[in-house]
Amino acid sequence: LVHMMIIPTAPALCSSRYSLAILSCYGFFVAYALRVNLSVAMVDMLNSSSSNNVNSSVCLRHNNPPRPRHNHTASVYDWDSETQGWILGSFFYGYIITQIPGGYMARKYGAKWLLGFGILGTVIFTLLTPVAADLGAGYLIAVRVLEGIGEGVTFPAMHAMWASWAPPMERSRLLTISYAGAQLGTVVALPLSGQICFYLDWTYVFYIFGAVGILWFILWSLLVSNSPTSHRRISEVERTYITASLKNELSPTTDHIPWTSILTSVPLWAIVVAHFSYNWTFYTLLTLLPTYMNDILGFSIKQNGMLSALPYLGCWLLSMGGGQLADYLRETCLFSTVAVRKAFSIIGMMGPAVFLVAAGYTDCNYTLAVIFLTISSSLGGFSASGFNINHLDIAPSYAGILLGITNSFATIPGMVGPVIARSLTKSNTIVEWRTVFFISAGINLFGAAFYTLFGKGTVQPWAVQSLHIQ
Repeated sequence: LVHMMIIPTAPALCSSRYSLAILSCYGFFVAYALRVNLSVAMVDMLNSSSSNNVNSSVCLRHNNPPRPRHNHTASVYDWDSETQGWILGSFFYGYIITQIPGGYMARKYGAKWLLGFGILGTVIFTLLTPVAADLGAGYLIAVRVLEGIGEGVTFPAMHAMWASWAPPMERSRLLTISYAGAQLGTVVALPLSGQICFYLDWTYVFYIFGAVGILWFILWSLLVSNSPTSHRRISEVERTYITASLKNELSPTTDHIPWTSILTSVPLWAIVVAHFSYNWTFYTLLTLLPTYMNDILGFSIKQNGMLSALPYLGCWLLSMGGGQLADYLRETCLFSTVAVRKAFSIIGMMGPAVFLVAAGYTDCNYTLAVIFLTISSSLGGFSASGFNINHLDIAPSYAGILLGITNSFATIPGMVGPVIARSLTKSNTIVEWRTVFFISAGINLFGAAFYTLFGKGTVQPWAVQSLHIQ
């Protein structure tokens, strides 16, 4: 640690590492915009005469002023609610497949092209979405599964890339800028997709975001390198700074992977439990918040895209601010890495749990319910500087593989959480929804406690051992 302190730092402004952070932020913006745009477009894809089930809500319904309809020429479909559910959920079935292979391939073949082609594949299938929908629901489900397969490599590949690019004392800052694109994509795509559907038609949602994705791929191909040593435009000062700061953290061999040590590592399982727990609440809200707003509070979130984006805007702001604060505490205040990771995980998991339960007791106070749900999602942004990047602290050489493992487990809540929540809310009462919120909060608290007990902040011995020791 002492020798790290005397390495001369390279300026952040116009640096290659911060350029990588901004470009990868743009990449995750594209990935998440392509992930959530279908849920908005779906409203216009359905035959309104067969899906016009304007049901009564528990609370008094908020009536929005009617908006004139434009003449749309796009096709509409007669899909029942079960088919809609399969279409919206199919993404995750592809997404879970490529998590661990993504981490392995990024380590073996380099992260740049794996990440680039992963998102490009998603872009191409997004552009094919209108054609697939015309062919039938089965084709659309297949296209969404293929999109998920493409996006599955993104987080493990990016973690593997940051293992070579992020100086230890700048990890929180660089990674939160990078991954904040996910929230930003959600914030922009939700309201913008609604506007595109209204002024053009639903097919343009996929064409416009697809074009934005192609532009990203061109920039990524031209401007990014796998490591500082292979980068053509990096300054010598920055190259030396990054490689010197990582010298004692990276494994001397790239071929050997200590699978036994990885799978029996308690600090890794602490991240797995935290990641799974956090995502249970995150995915439950992501998929069911519009339903809760509509069926309980009597406000159709489809009519107010900005309101649906508000929780993710808060999450984005706090994850960015949290990244700056986390590195300040480590670098300037000399707090240990593990203390910072645990503190931010506790705030980012217990905070959302408390406000989620509180939202269940607001009854029909619509304003208070929206405020509590927004605070709940926003506080989750702190976990971006907690367990979410801890893989790089405990095993930077294998960070992509570790993230692949934790993200595989963390995808399961996206597949089962909303299904369980819907089965518990058959009558759509406030009491039933309270049960859903309590379950999510309980899982979050358990995850925070487990991570606090077993999380670590230093490189594990097995992560720097050479081939002959394992």
